[in-house]
Amino acid sequence: MPTPDSNDGPSASALIDQKMAELADWRGETLQEVRALIHEADPDVLEELKWRGTPVWSHDGILCTGETYKSAVKLTFAKGASLPDPTGLFNASLDGNTRRAIDIHEGQRIDEAAFKALIQAAVALNTSAVKTKPARRK
Repeated sequence: MPTPDSNDGPSASALIDQKMAELADWRGETLQEVRALIHEADPDVLEELKWRGTPVWSHDGILCTGETYKSAVKLTFAKGASLPDPTGLFNASLDGNTRRAIDIHEGQRIDEAAFKALIQAAVALNTSAVKTKPARRK
C-alpha cells in the first residue's frame, strides 16, 4: 500500500475511503459517519493514515484516530484527558493521564452535537498549544 506522503500514490483520504469500503459492514458505516462529523466540526482537518492503516485526523497535532475492531469502532483522542466531556462521550481508556476514547458498538449512535463540540475543543487545545510554544532558536 502506498504511503499517504508519496506523491505518486493515492491520497490519505482516498485510502480511508478504500478502508471503509473494504469493511463493508456497520464499522465502515460508523467510521464514515464520524468522519463526516469531524469534517463538519473542523473543515480544515487533515486526514492521514498511520500505524498500519489507522485513520488519523489532525489540526496542529492529532485530534483523534479511528481504529476498527471486530466489535467496536474506537475513536481515541490524543489529548482527551484535557478535554471537557460534559455529556460523557468518553467510555474507554479512562485510566490514562493523556488519552481518552469513545467505543462505538454495532447499533449505537453517537451524540452528534456533543461529538462535534469535542472535536472543536480538541482543535482549540491543539491550536492554543501551538500559539504558546516559544519560537525555536537556530
